[in-house]
Amino acid sequence: MNSNILIIGGTGKTGRRVVEQLQKKGIQPRIGSRQATPSFDWDDKNTWIESLKGIEKMYITYYPDLAVPGAKEAIESLTYLAKELGVKKVVLLSGKGEVEAEACEAIVKNSGVDYTIVRASWFNQNWSESFFLDPILSGEVALPMSNVLIPFVDANDIAEVAATVLLDNNYNGKTIEVTGPELITFKDIIHTISTVTNRNLTFHEITLEQYIEGMRQMQLPEDVIWLIEYLFSNVLTNPNNQKISNDIEQVLGRKARTFLEYAKETAETEVWSTAEIIK
Repeated sequence: MNSNILIIGGTGKTGRRVVEQLQKKGIQPRIGSRQATPSFDWDDKNTWIESLKGIEKMYITYYPDLAVPGAKEAIESLTYLAKELGVKKVVLLSGKGEVEAEACEAIVKNSGVDYTIVRASWFNQNWSESFFLDPILSGEVALPMSNVLIPFVDANDIAEVAATVLLDNNYNGKTIEVTGPELITFKDIIHTISTVTNRNLTFHEITLEQYIEGMRQMQLPEDVIWLIEYLFSNVLTNPNNQKISNDIEQVLGRKARTFLEYAKETAETEVWSTAEIIK
């Protein structure tokens, strides 16, 4: 059946998984993306009204990240428009250890609309669906801060939590912190992927400055370089991002997936052999 739920970013890493979780429950949410009908485009506010018509609950992911310039203003505009159009509840995907993301959280919290904040650590799927995939495919992985401990979390766990709190008003007014069950380093990750794929991946420790220069040599867009530099220099080193939470277990009644579980399942898809990056 069709529903009054809108999933903004409904074709992205977490959004499409939230859609799948709801579909399993017999709910067909509205997809918020440029390709959907009606379309939703963060850069075109004219598309927002049509997407929000008849919607009572929505899940928001902001691409590429709540930390980027303009995100706060977009979240503010969308949240208050949604309230005007009758949306009763907002679930916002936020970033753990991001000051800018917390400013966006505050907008949603103070809007007068029921809300749940899902505050996530770095995704496992960054290694198979995002900017860490190409180095894995090349067999040569060069990263800074190789010994920083990170509670990588699985996007499937995030999506299951998001779908649960969307439907359950017991989570209204709460902030759910979603992390994996362990603290792991980039070196640990490369070792794990090497093991499950039977590939000889080589890890190179470099400085953040070298990493940034490498991105420029690859002619990546400056806004992408800015974001990645920000994530490395501010988020990874934030003590709040280096803490394990058991909120996934509390919400879902099971433990969060480990990186090894994710890696074994991902290796079976052969995405680390031949792949296209999912935008």
